[in-house]
Amino acid sequence: MNDRAEANVKQAVPFFHVANIEESVRYYVDGLGFEMTKKWIDEGKLRWCWLQLGDAALMLQEFRKEGRDSWTPEGKVGVGVSVNFICADALAIYREVMARGIEPSRPFVGNAMWVVSLSDPDGYKICFESYTDAPEETEFSEPGSLKSRSLKSKRRPHPALCNRRMMSMNPDCG
Repeated sequence: MNDRAEANVKQAVPFFHVANIEESVRYYVDGLGFEMTKKWIDEGKLRWCWLQLGDAALMLQEFRKEGRDSWTPEGKVGVGVSVNFICADALAIYREVMARGIEPSRPFVGNAMWVVSLSDPDGYKICFESYTDAPEETEFSEPGSLKSRSLKSKRRPHPALCNRRMMSMNPDCG
């Protein structure tokens, strides 16, 4: 008998409700490089899809704006939700999305990982992270750029210290 049984749970897949699925699909497929591998079309309209990037995935579904099961949210539905994708090279993702016209935040090192953060059209925070030996709080800049010819470090408050009160008092929070 095998001492280590095969894991029953294989993958966690975020399910994002979105205001405009066409806009979200463009963002994830054209901007971030995801591939649509499954979809549900109802009454001639894309209602749900499964997007894949490497071994990671997420699902999108547009909420109905009228009729049964309709919902009209106040504001962006993704605000406060963060999904982190662990990858081999977050800086390569940074360069790829920049080349596609998406502007992520400047990569930095946090918790021994390069972190590349973006916000999608519905406010969901998407982070791509990869392990590194670079010092904590290092900010990335392209070699040869006018700002710096190397990595530079900038002190940032620890994220746990950046609560609403601190964010209003400290511009480095957020």
